[in-house]
Amino acid sequence: MPVYIHEPTISLLARPAFIEPSHLPVNWIGESTDGERLSEFAGRLCYMSQRNPASRSTHEYLENIKRQGHGSVLEHATYSLLLEGVSRSLTHELVRHRAGFAYSQLSQRYVDESEANFVVPPAIIGDEHLETAWREQMEAAQQSYVMLVEHLMKRYAWVADKVHRRKMAREGARGVLPNSTETKIVATANARAWRTMLELRSSEGAELEIRRAAVAVLHVLSGEAPALFSDFEIYEAADRREAARVAYHKV
Repeated sequence: MPVYIHEPTISLLARPAFIEPSHLPVNWIGESTDGERLSEFAGRLCYMSQRNPASRSTHEYLENIKRQGHGSVLEHATYSLLLEGVSRSLTHELVRHRAGFAYSQLSQRYVDESEANFVVPPAIIGDEHLETAWREQMEAAQQSYVMLVEHLMKRYAWVADKVHRRKMAREGARGVLPNSTETKIVATANARAWRTMLELRSSEGAELEIRRAAVAVLHVLSGEAPALFSDFEIYEAADRREAARVAYHKV
């Protein structure tokens, strides 16, 4: 039986490693992460203000950067996240964010989906009748997939390379799998690109599943680099689900 997933899992895979040049030291004030310091260093280089004449902490410096809309310095800090427990419907929307992003997603052409899991659409969670009807559809689709793979493996028995034969069978059968099929994706983006995605996808107007995932991503990134995402506010929206809003739009 497949597993039915109700929440995404977000894992931080990579963060910046800042190496300060000895001939251009910055007068750092306050605690900060490598990604935050990298962004501050890049901004200060523009004006050769490494001495920090205004005596700003990194958090204060980056808050001013966001307030002024000088988002280009945030592009130096790059973060890689692993998203699991998300549907292919969600990733179809996520990959529309191209500028500043890189993606690597589980391939249904190579990976056996005969034991695939499914993401329950947030809109039907809690309605027993709808969930039951939806699960029946998922199980029927998976059974069709298994049947098609078995028949296509026999149809292409003449293909000597068994790996290629499996690929041919799975790529032919995957068409019956629904958008709710669970997938995994690695997404890498700079802080400015993450901010744009989060502004759009964590808002009340976003589709519910990607909104839920965006809020989860925001929790991870704001914990990792608070100065870069501190102007986002997570709140309970009118539909009783979490959403987020940002103070400085499209930095």
